[in-house]
Amino acid sequence: MRLPHPLRPFRLAARPLAAAAASGVVLLAGSLVLALPWTVVAPTHPVLVLAWVIAPFVLFAYATPWLTAVHRERLRAIMRVEIPAVPVERGLRSLRSRAGRRQLVHHLLAGPMVAMGGVLTAALGAASVSALTFYAWMPLVWSTGDVITGPVLNGDNPKLLYDIGLAVTIGGAAGLYLTASLFRSLARLDVHAATVLLGPSREDLLTRRLETVTESRAGVVDAADAERRRIERDLHDGAQQRLVSLAVGLGMAKVTLTDLSDDARLVIEKAHFEAKAAIDELNELVRGLHPAVLEDRGLDAALSGVVARAPLPVRLNVDLPVRPAAAVEAVAYFVVSEALANVVKHAQASRADVTVERHGSTLLVVVADDGSGGADPSAGTGLAGLAKRVASVDGTFALSSPFGGPTVLSAELPCAR
Repeated sequence: MRLPHPLRPFRLAARPLAAAAASGVVLLAGSLVLALPWTVVAPTHPVLVLAWVIAPFVLFAYATPWLTAVHRERLRAIMRVEIPAVPVERGLRSLRSRAGRRQLVHHLLAGPMVAMGGVLTAALGAASVSALTFYAWMPLVWSTGDVITGPVLNGDNPKLLYDIGLAVTIGGAAGLYLTASLFRSLARLDVHAATVLLGPSREDLLTRRLETVTESRAGVVDAADAERRRIERDLHDGAQQRLVSLAVGLGMAKVTLTDLSDDARLVIEKAHFEAKAAIDELNELVRGLHPAVLEDRGLDAALSGVVARAPLPVRLNVDLPVRPAAAVEAVAYFVVSEALANVVKHAQASRADVTVERHGSTLLVVVADDGSGGADPSAGTGLAGLAKRVASVDGTFALSSPFGGPTVLSAELPCAR
C-alpha cells in the first residue's frame, strides 16, 4: 500500500489558508466600519450612544451587496466554488427579503466566526512552528541568560534538556498537521455557510429548477409539434399526392381499357378501390398528426371540419377573440377530436356539445354528450392520453361521467399570449 506524502496535508491546506487570510482581511475591514462612528467622536448623551451603536449596523445593511460580492469572488477565486448570485435591494430595504436577512446574518455572525476561527488556527500554527524550531532558537535564549534561568535550561542536566526539546519539537510537528487539518475544516465550514446564507435558498433552487424544467418541457412540446407539422406536410405533399395520382390512373385505366379480360378488369377495380381506401386512411392520419387547416385558419375552422365529419349532431361554440399559441391550439384540437371519437365509439349518445372559450389567460375546452356515461380513463379509451397531452402545456383535465350520463369532459389550457 502506497503511503501518502508527508507534505500532502500542507499542500491541501494552501487554498484554505489563503481563503482564511482573505476572510480575515474582510473581517478587519468590517471591524473598522463598526468602529468608525466611535473614532469620530465619543458621545455621552444616551440618545447619541444608541445612535452610535445602531449606525454601524445601518452601514452594514448598505454594504451588504458589496460584502456579498466580495465573499463570492473570494470563494470563486481561491476555493473554486461558484455561489449563485441572489439579488437584493440596497440599504435597509434589503431586510425586507429573506435573502437580504440571510446575507446580513453571514456578514455579522457566520463570517466573523469563521474568520476568528482562522485567526485562532493561525495562532496555533505560529506556536507549532515555534515549537518545531525549538533547537534553533533556544540556544540564543540560553546564551543571553536573561530570559530563562535554572539548572535544567542552563545545561546542568543535558539529558532532561534533550528530552524536553524532543517533546516540544514533536508537539510542534503534530500541531502543524493539526493546523492544516483545522484550516481545511474551516474552509469547508466557510463554503457551507456562504452557500447557505449568501446563495439561493432551497426554495429558490427548487423554483429555478421548476422554471428550467418548464422551459425545457415547453421546448420539447414545441419541437414535437413542429415535427408533427413537418410529417404532415411531407405526407400531404408526397405520399398522398402519389396515391391520388395512382388512384386517378387506375380510374382512367378502368374506364378507357375496355378490351381487358374480366380478371384483369377485376384486378384494376380492386387496386382502384384499395388506392382510394389508402387515400382516406392517409387523410385521417394527416389530420391526426396536425391538420393543415388548423395552422392556416385557426381552431374554429379546424373544429368545424371535425364536427362536420361526426356521425351525430354536434353543436359547436368557439369564442376566441385572439388566437392562442400554436401548441395550445393543437392540444385543444386533439382534445375535441379524441373526445368526439370516444362519444361515437362508446357513449351511445344522440348528440354532443363542444364549447371552446377564452377566459383571460385560460382557454376552456368542454365536450359534453347525453350518452350512457361511465367513461373510465383507465379503460383504454384514450382519455389518459388526453390528460397527459393537456398536462404537457401545464393544463388541467377533468372528467365527470356518472353511469347513465351525461358525460362532461373539460380542459383548461393556459394561453401563452
